[in-house]
Amino acid sequence: MTPDFTTCDFCDTHKNNTDGTFRVLPPVFKDYGKRLKFAGRAVTIKCFEDNSLVKAALDTPGEGRVLVVDGGASLRRALVGGNLGAAGAKNGWAGIVVDGCVRDSAELALCDLGIRALALMPLPTEKRNEGQRDVVVQIQGVTVRPGDWLYADEDGIVVSATALT
Repeated sequence: MTPDFTTCDFCDTHKNNTDGTFRVLPPVFKDYGKRLKFAGRAVTIKCFEDNSLVKAALDTPGEGRVLVVDGGASLRRALVGGNLGAAGAKNGWAGIVVDGCVRDSAELALCDLGIRALALMPLPTEKRNEGQRDVVVQIQGVTVRPGDWLYADEDGIVVSATALT
């Protein structure tokens, strides 16, 4: 089911928000998943060139949530690939936003969830079991807290402390 919203409408309504409860991510993310429009509560992971926690999260029930990965904007390793995309879709995640790279673009395009990332990189990560889950992260300088609502469509990505729909 496609959510009924537009990020442009949200921005029109909240353009004068100054208390930080409504935030807009910079327009640097590209689409890689089957869904161009997705929304859900944020689950956050902070990791750098190690996707151990990303895999662990996507292997659990997503319940319509969005996995937000602060990969430190690294362009040297891919934090999500075809297998993890398929796991996320199978386990009911609405989407994945990666401040970093993904790989296996042809496989990700078949995954029934939204996937946004900075770029493609064929090199996988090392597994060191490092990182943090359910912490406040900075995605391209924008704060995302566990439990925030994330909305993504063809025009962009917005984050809100409260549900907007």
